[in-house]
Amino acid sequence: MIHFRDKNLIPIWEKLQSGIELTFEDGITLYGSNDILSIGKMAHWLQREKVGDAVFFVVNQKIEPTNICVLSCKFCDFAVKKTSPEAYEMTIEEILSKLNDELMEVHITGGLHPDWEWDYYVGMVKEIKKHFPKIDVKAFTAVEIDFFSKKFKKSIEDILLELKEAGLRTLPGGGAEIFSERVRRSLFNQKIGAKRWLEIHKIAHSLGIKSNATMLYGHVETFEERVNHLLKLRDLQKETNGFLSFIPLAFQPGDTGIKMRNQFTSAIDDLRTIAISRLILNNFDHIKAYWIMLTEELAAVALNFGANDLDGTVGGERIAHDAGAITPMQLAKNKLINIINDANKIPVERDIYYRPLKLYSEKIVGKVSYINTLPFFQNLNFNNYKIFTAPPRQLGFLFKEGFIDAGIISLVDYLEKESDYRLLKYGIVGNKNVKSVILYSKVPLEQLNKKCIAVSDETSTSFRLMQAILELKQGFDLNYIREKISYRKTNLSHFDAFLTIGDDALKFMNNKPEQFKYHYDLAQLWYEWKSLPFVFAVWTVKNTLSESQCEEINQLLENSLKKFFDGKIEIEKFHLSNLKLSSGEIADYLNNLTYRIGVDEIKSINIFREIYDQLKMSNKNIMNLIERF
Repeated sequence: MIHFRDKNLIPIWEKLQSGIELTFEDGITLYGSNDILSIGKMAHWLQREKVGDAVFFVVNQKIEPTNICVLSCKFCDFAVKKTSPEAYEMTIEEILSKLNDELMEVHITGGLHPDWEWDYYVGMVKEIKKHFPKIDVKAFTAVEIDFFSKKFKKSIEDILLELKEAGLRTLPGGGAEIFSERVRRSLFNQKIGAKRWLEIHKIAHSLGIKSNATMLYGHVETFEERVNHLLKLRDLQKETNGFLSFIPLAFQPGDTGIKMRNQFTSAIDDLRTIAISRLILNNFDHIKAYWIMLTEELAAVALNFGANDLDGTVGGERIAHDAGAITPMQLAKNKLINIINDANKIPVERDIYYRPLKLYSEKIVGKVSYINTLPFFQNLNFNNYKIFTAPPRQLGFLFKEGFIDAGIISLVDYLEKESDYRLLKYGIVGNKNVKSVILYSKVPLEQLNKKCIAVSDETSTSFRLMQAILELKQGFDLNYIREKISYRKTNLSHFDAFLTIGDDALKFMNNKPEQFKYHYDLAQLWYEWKSLPFVFAVWTVKNTLSESQCEEINQLLENSLKKFFDGKIEIEKFHLSNLKLSSGEIADYLNNLTYRIGVDEIKSINIFREIYDQLKMSNKNIMNLIERF
């Protein structure tokens, strides 16, 4: 419950709870409100709906190969001309000397050097990947990509493809500044504007290169220009779904000569901007509190104002510091972990794509990020436990590594660590069908032999169930490729079939792809084969929990289920909007599932355990699953 001092925020809160995106007028209302705590609470609610209590960070290094730049942007305190005594140029060997095997990401941006050849940039990326294959390369802003294209007379597509082939994984979001032609002419008239920046990121997304987005605020821009900036980013994300995160960047005035009312943005403005970014950018998963520019103390507060990422250790950053940023040049990993824990969040070490690698907290409950877990979690209060939300495959990895104490986990992942976890009385079970684990095919099932199937990158158990049905029962020889599959995805036509699960499968319910006219419910195929329900996920706890703790969790789950299913099922409008289904369709789906593990479910688990052991013995089946991210 939020007690609004500013009643003008109530309609905005109602929109958010209904999953309705905010308008330009809503953004102006938010910026004009002094009820900063209510704005923060709304942003924190939306943040937890998306990622639970997780806050991400990465062990990374910032590399700025040169400060020599052909541009002369008024707001920049970093760039110099070649004749400046402060000018520097790094060789590839010098760049490599700043990296080590503990890093997960290197972030490369710098000046637009007038003399370097194209081979230098491609060679830089290649050499990094050659010497440090584990490090993901995030490099070159849209401004740099545009510069490369013009200088070397190559198309944007060719530039990006060559860099991708060399090892580039993502683009940083820098160079966006503020999407205002008025401001561009005043402060950086030599730089690309909004149209070109958005075009380059759109092309990158079409080539499978994810990117980030930024907004530089706190200089001469207006609130209206800030809101317009956010809306343009949201529109492109709707079209491409290619942005990983959004980073509001507080302007650092330094010695630029730009006249400012205050030397730095205020803490209130920083927190308000982070919160409003979270509220308007409803289709972005991650909002970053960039501690380099905010200070670590304010970044910690921002974790309860909608931010769920602190960036990383960021060794070697110079651009912000040359402009007067007062944060330490490198924040140790343990310091980041302490900041996040002190904010009562879960520190999550991630890779460049926000896949979790390690959790650094105690008493964590794992939650699969699908609506079929709603009957457990809508009325569940775990008191001292924190909630970590993720797709089944990511959650399974963290369970197997021992980072999660209790929660709902894919059946296959439980079977992998059966000796370390105790099975509770609850799970998610498809009876004669499940409706959310669907194989779409261009041909009838019996004609799938020797075909290629795209597999959702979120699945653990459903993939193995499909293997059991198609390979062991039908005797087929198949090839599988992991893909990010969503109901909006258009590049599945070169596959013969695809497997989709969870909420994405539900979104296909009223939007079936025309080419794939055959669709098969895997729970139904299992029932026809074994005359038993199929258990997709189970509730489990670490063996280190006491008997009384296990019984307490069992009772909490039972009470939550009873409260959810007694009488009319109430589905929050937020979920209806995200799934694009009616409350009746979602209620029918949830009522069709079984949430308790009984005799038939245990029998089904035991049968599948034997089948799973057979599948694991086949190296061919394991090798056929090609990882593509």
